Amino acid sequence: MKEWKKFAWLAGIFLVAYFLPLGNPKVSNAVLEAFRLLQWYAIHHTLACVVPAMFIAGAISTFLSQASVMRYLGPKSKRMTAYAVASVSGIILAVCSCSVLPMFAGIYTMGAGLGPASAFLYSGPAINVMAIFLSARVLGLDLGLARAIGAVVFAVIIGLLMSLFFRRSERKRVEAAQIPQAPPNPRPLWKTSLYFLCMILFLVFSDWYNTNDVTITTNDGATISANIRYDTQNHIDFKEYDQDGRLAPDSQRLNKDEITSIEPVPSVTQSIHGVKWYIAGFMGLLTLLMVWRWFSRAEVKEWMSATWDFGLMIIPLLFGGVFITGFIGGLIPEHAVAGVIGGNSLLSNFFASFVGMIWYFATLTEIPIVEMLINLGMGKGPALSLLLAGPALSLPSLLVIYKVVGGKKTLVFCLLTVVMSTLVGFIFGLIA
Repeated sequence: MKEWKKFAWLAGIFLVAYFLPLGNPKVSNAVLEAFRLLQWYAIHHTLACVVPAMFIAGAISTFLSQASVMRYLGPKSKRMTAYAVASVSGIILAVCSCSVLPMFAGIYTMGAGLGPASAFLYSGPAINVMAIFLSARVLGLDLGLARAIGAVVFAVIIGLLMSLFFRRSERKRVEAAQIPQAPPNPRPLWKTSLYFLCMILFLVFSDWYNTNDVTITTNDGATISANIRYDTQNHIDFKEYDQDGRLAPDSQRLNKDEITSIEPVPSVTQSIHGVKWYIAGFMGLLTLLMVWRWFSRAEVKEWMSATWDFGLMIIPLLFGGVFITGFIGGLIPEHAVAGVIGGNSLLSNFFASFVGMIWYFATLTEIPIVEMLINLGMGKGPALSLLLAGPALSLPSLLVIYKVVGGKKTLVFCLLTVVMSTLVGFIFGLIA
């Protein structure tokens, strides 16, 4: 079966390369957009977020005993404890759907139940204090509260339903797992906890949210108030703010040699972003110090091996998913998407949820995107549907989830997220 899958991938890549109409300007532009988005992802997101997440995942599988994971997140653990631990994780982790994947893979392969692991997978990128606060401030208190309540409830319900639907296969997985008796821990609990805390804080600050609201000064002296969508080695792609503070529907692009300066708009969030590497660096040094003093060479070697294994499994799929997302984005302009999700019909809410499921949102970037779409005519119901489905899923993450849990579980997880987001968004649109 694995060989057929490999053949299908190779055949698919061959057919795309053979028949892709590169002479069509839209297609050739979409290919360039795909590489631009991939370069942006490599420059601004891979080292800052994905790589630290890989080290945390490797540490989970190396330094947390399987018995401990099973005690708190396993299928036979107390439901209230398991779902409370899984759901609250998002309050601590301000990460995107891609960055939570290594940690999800780590706890699932260690024996965590599908229900709590699914709740963690949803809550990680969907629930964090900064996302809720910015949603309320930028998009309105009603949308912010609806997102906060919906995300917490979704994490628990999705986890419970995933556990219910796949209870037989999960029972077999648990029975097949050989859970060894936990060996004596060479370190006290507080040392292990402090080690993980420093790594998580490194991840939080290294990937600290950038508002991307800037003032651009060009070589001819013109100033532009804008929000940067992404930048690469040679150019920046941005949307300009009009006099009323609304983002333009279409993006613009400038070569960096045409720009004199780019000044960020001052804010508390941006001030922290300006010093994020100092804070993250301090946390990294503390982590290295703890590893040097508290861990044996054999443990470090096992940690690095586990981290490498997660990287080989996850990073190629993430890069492929980001590339495909950029290609699709180059073919379908955002104002065309906004035209389909206007009003508050079930279809418009479903479309918003579906777009959110496949689109990639870096940490908190969904907020300015939703703001822009609202200005283009998107209803509040579809806006909530997008906020509930978008941060938790993306095409890159779907490829990895499929690799970890298989096709059926990935499909059901997606269906639950999209259907629930559609219904909740539709109801919210009726009463908002």
